[in-house]
Amino acid sequence: MKPGAHIDHFDERIAEDLEFDVIRELLRELAGCESSEKRASTLTPSKDRTWVIRTLQETDEMQRIRSGGTGWPMLEFDELKREIKLLGVRDSVLDETGFRRISTASRIMNQVLAVLAESDMPWPRLEAVVEGQEPSTELIEAIDAVFDAKGHIRDNASPELEAIRADLTAVRRKINRSFLRAMKHVQDRGFLADIREGFVQERRALAVLSSYKRQVNGAVLGSSNTGSVTFIEPGGCIPLNHELEMLKDDERKEIRNILRVLTRNIRRHLPQIKGYQRGLTELDWIATRARLASKLEGSLPQIRKKPGLHLLSAYHPLLQITNRLTGKETHPQHVELHRKQRMLVISGPNAGGKSITMKTVGLLQMMIQSGLLVPCHNASEVGIFDSILPDIGDHQSIENQLSTYSYRLGRMKQFLGVSGPRSLLLLDEFGTGSDPELGGALAEVFFEELYDKGCFGVVTTHYANIKTRAAKLPEAFNGSMLFNRESLAPMYQLEVGQPGSSFTFEVAEINGIGSALIKRAKGKLDKRRVELDGLLGDLHKEKSKLAKLTNRQLRAELEAEKATAAAERLQSTLEDKERNLNDQFDQLNTARVRGTKLSQFVDRFESGKANKALLEEVKTYLAKEKAKAEKPSKKAKAKAAKRRPNHQSDKIVVGSLVRLRTGQERGDVVAVQGEHVTVMFGAFKTRVKRNQLTWLR
Repeated sequence: MKPGAHIDHFDERIAEDLEFDVIRELLRELAGCESSEKRASTLTPSKDRTWVIRTLQETDEMQRIRSGGTGWPMLEFDELKREIKLLGVRDSVLDETGFRRISTASRIMNQVLAVLAESDMPWPRLEAVVEGQEPSTELIEAIDAVFDAKGHIRDNASPELEAIRADLTAVRRKINRSFLRAMKHVQDRGFLADIREGFVQERRALAVLSSYKRQVNGAVLGSSNTGSVTFIEPGGCIPLNHELEMLKDDERKEIRNILRVLTRNIRRHLPQIKGYQRGLTELDWIATRARLASKLEGSLPQIRKKPGLHLLSAYHPLLQITNRLTGKETHPQHVELHRKQRMLVISGPNAGGKSITMKTVGLLQMMIQSGLLVPCHNASEVGIFDSILPDIGDHQSIENQLSTYSYRLGRMKQFLGVSGPRSLLLLDEFGTGSDPELGGALAEVFFEELYDKGCFGVVTTHYANIKTRAAKLPEAFNGSMLFNRESLAPMYQLEVGQPGSSFTFEVAEINGIGSALIKRAKGKLDKRRVELDGLLGDLHKEKSKLAKLTNRQLRAELEAEKATAAAERLQSTLEDKERNLNDQFDQLNTARVRGTKLSQFVDRFESGKANKALLEEVKTYLAKEKAKAEKPSKKAKAKAAKRRPNHQSDKIVVGSLVRLRTGQERGDVVAVQGEHVTVMFGAFKTRVKRNQLTWLR
């Protein structure tokens, strides 16, 4: 598949800022062939939504078919570029390695086609890759007729070769017998050295003591390093070895002739072989992406038509790998940007996770637009951006006499010129590098300009004026990284709604700075500034308490819901029993009345009254009773209607807004499995039954 149009203004600096170059290297290590390695090294995100969706679906299908126990082959093959080139040259001849590669490729392609054909599941994207290929054993059979399982030319590859190899076997036996006779003769005369024999110039030779070399019939082939031993080819073996060499030459010529004929036969299948190269390299590239998805536990998010993102339980993939190796926990993030809330300003303590959250957004977006599955919940939704513009890290350059702040000013100038409504900005430590007051003022102006361009963005900062400006702009909003003031530890959790305190003095205390120094530092600040930072910290503390209370309330509501459901089930059971008893009573009463009536009919018949009229009366009575039995009563209908479940819960799907029937807290549905629904109530995730929820939208 041809790559889609690349995102605008992409360069290697952007790749390095977001560590996309590391993702490329991971892909390159997982590649199964040279073509996949090259594609991994040059992988670039695309702004073509159709291409992105198709590529993501390819990766998802490959990941599922590889892990689904379908018998999908390993795709271990050598590329056929050299063989295709040679087959395109008239009278060229392939070697043994070339034929082995073609045979292997044909076998793998047949396995791929068989798995796709026999699977109960549709695999439309993978089937499209091998479209036009048909299962075929013709190439395999032609090659297997010449080569054995070890890749050696068969003796019976041609009658001529079979005869030559029979002669070779006979001559080798003669040589062996002649050599052993000569060795015994030399040994009996005491001329043989302890090592007895050796191979010189690919010929078997007697190891003769040099002092006796003139007394042994044969050709001298060489001597030992010390000169004490001379290697002599026995005279009786010389003509036989000459005959052997002639036969070997005949064998080489015949093998060349066999390979020439086989090449001519294989050349007719050149279009098919090109299809193997094209299809298998494409499948390996898809498999390379799937291997990375398995390594990262990646999922396929939903792709929106418009720019924006809603990441649920998203992880930074490289941090996740590192933490997994060291046994550390990786904290998931939930981030949402949409047209009405498109610029997120994150503040909070250093080492609290601001930059990681921002980088998670940027790297996952870049990976998705490159056709890679990412570690997030599959209910996540992501739009496509035309450009992804990060400004992250230290970019000093001694060679160009460029400071970090100068670099950032240049970067900001570029962003102001190229960004727009389909751009995603990722600005780390926005405004730093200069005088806080002057730099903050300039940063605020930049922020306003970027906002006016309609950009989406995630910005991290400590500057109060940026936080304040974000609070006043309708489509910008603040977020903060939570910090536990009691344990003085970051919680690595993003919370949107208000700016965060930098917890400067708390972080200093964690790092062992003395309380006397911290007190002196507080004394040098404006009192209102210290109070404001303290109030923000207290607000975080109160919000943390509120979150815990909310979680407790939700759990209590869930328990109440379970208890209510159990009570309703018990009440329903009792009502069913009562209904059954009433029905049985009604049936018995009806049977008694009918029995009395029928007895009257019998008595009248026996008393000799008009039997014909009586029979008509009986028929009319029985017809009425039958109609009554078949027609449910209004009371029964009302009871049935009362028992009928509320089908509003049938509307619940992933993405629905719901609430518990016994509570008011609203949540988003992130997964549905039959009658069980997983719901996110803020940062609290729970799994409940469908009938315990009320669908809102």
